[in-house]
Amino acid sequence: MSTLTLAAVHTKYNLLETMRVPIAIIGSLVFPTLAFCLFVLPQSTVTQTPEYATAAIASMIVFAFMSASLFSIGLDLAEQRSKPWWPYLRTLPGSAAARIIGLMAATLIISIVAMIPLLIVGGLFTTASVAMPDLLAAIGLVILTAVPSALLGIVIGTTAGPKAAIAITQVVMFLLAFGGGLFLPPLLFPHWLDVASSFLWVRQAREIVVGAALGTEIPPWAILGILAWTAVLGILAVWLYKRDEGRRYR
Repeated sequence: MSTLTLAAVHTKYNLLETMRVPIAIIGSLVFPTLAFCLFVLPQSTVTQTPEYATAAIASMIVFAFMSASLFSIGLDLAEQRSKPWWPYLRTLPGSAAARIIGLMAATLIISIVAMIPLLIVGGLFTTASVAMPDLLAAIGLVILTAVPSALLGIVIGTTAGPKAAIAITQVVMFLLAFGGGLFLPPLLFPHWLDVASSFLWVRQAREIVVGAALGTEIPPWAILGILAWTAVLGILAVWLYKRDEGRRYR
C-alpha cells in the first residue's frame, strides 16, 4: 500500500474517531463563528465598511484554521501517544508520514467545513464583498498557510502529555491570534508590536489571505516568511517525531 493510500485510510479513521464525539464536531464548527460574533459584529465601523468587513472575515478564517490545527493535531497526538494502541501502531511497517498526513488532512477537512457558517454569518450581517475568483484564491491560500500551525501542533503533541498539551495549546493559540492581528487589526498596533508581529507566521498568513480576498498585492515578506516558517517547523516536527520514536518505541 502506497503512502498516499495509507494516508487516506488514516484520514478516514481520524474523521470517524472525531465524529464519534459529536461535541467535538460542534465545537470545531461553532467556535470560529462565535469568535467572529463576539469580536467583529459589535464593531459597526468594521461591519459597515466593505473593506474592513472582508478583512475581518478573512482574519477569522485564518483563526479557524490555526485553532483547529493546534487543538486537533496537538491534543489528539498527545492523547494518542498516551494510549497503548499508538506505540503498537508505530511498530508496524507503515510509513510514519502517512499517519501524520492523515491527521493533518482530517484537520483541514474539519476546518474547511467550519469555514462555511463563518462565511454565511459574515455575508448576512456585514457589508463584506468579494469577487468569486478572489474568494477561491483566499480559500486555497488559507489552507496552504495553515501548514505551519499544523506543524506546530505536531511539535506540541510530540513533546507534551495530554494535560500539558491543553494548557500549552490554549496559551499559544491566544498569543498567536492576538500577535498575528486576528482579533485586533495590525493597523491599530503600536509600531513595535506591528514590527514584532510581522515575524509571526499567523500575521504573514493573515496578510496573504486578506490580500487575496481584497484583490490587493500580497507583501513579499509575508510569502517568504511563511515559507521559512514551514521549512523550520517541518524540520523540527520531523526531528521530534523521530526522536520520540527512538525514546518510546525501540
